[in-house]
Amino acid sequence: MTGETRLDELIKSLSAVLIEGLYVFATVPPDGRPEKLVARMVFEESEGTTLILLKSEADFYGLSYEFPCRMITLKIHSSLEAVGFMAKIASELAKHNMGVNPISGYFHDHLFVPDGREQDAMNVLEQLAKENS
Repeated sequence: MTGETRLDELIKSLSAVLIEGLYVFATVPPDGRPEKLVARMVFEESEGTTLILLKSEADFYGLSYEFPCRMITLKIHSSLEAVGFMAKIASELAKHNMGVNPISGYFHDHLFVPDGREQDAMNVLEQLAKENS
């Protein structure tokens, strides 16, 4: 199943859902992830394993972490080969002095925005879609 590649269609069809929970970024040594830890995302890097997980999960396992954030899921199946979609969104958020850590899954893109700025991000996304309808 392939996703949408046309930037204009992706932007005008953009809708977003704020996911419940406060997330954080943590790292553990390679092969050092606690066995029962549930992470939203795991990425193996040469320096260690990056985890995106609920803050409560990090606290439970005593992990140090950074970037308390909220997760926004974009409800359009964008192609992994779509050009400019994340760049357009990141640029719009940057205009509002907001950083973002985007993650692309097979079906959807997800934005991790600073805790406390989630409603600002939702408003920016809504306005972006409206301006391009």
